[in-house]
Amino acid sequence: MAYVIPDADAYINANCLDIEDWQDSDDARKTRMLNVAGTTLARAYPKYTIPNAAVYEFANVLSIMYNDLLRMQQQGVSTFGLTGVFNVNFKDGTTSMPYDDLRKKIPQSALDIIGEENGVVINKRAWKAVIL
Repeated sequence: MAYVIPDADAYINANCLDIEDWQDSDDARKTRMLNVAGTTLARAYPKYTIPNAAVYEFANVLSIMYNDLLRMQQQGVSTFGLTGVFNVNFKDGTTSMPYDDLRKKIPQSALDIIGEENGVVINKRAWKAVIL
């Protein structure tokens, strides 16, 4: 599905808290984020109608996760700094592959929107059997 960037901008500006990475993105990056978010949601929940608002929520999260600084963390950089200006130290064990399973990163807000559209409840939590 083709998403309209001005619609995504309006939704994210009105409904999301952390929007700086989205606002700083150019149109090509926004298009990629929207396409990846839409495709990931469609593959994860093929039985449900995916509203644009859910895609916008997830695209904003992706723009935060894949900003320049956090991308370095995911690629294994442990310390980054500009002499005398700023330094960043990442926690050990926070590295992951850049294309880790994106379904794990779908925000609950997007799942709530999908659930409302389809009349179901979708949670990130899964039931697991525990033997005591």
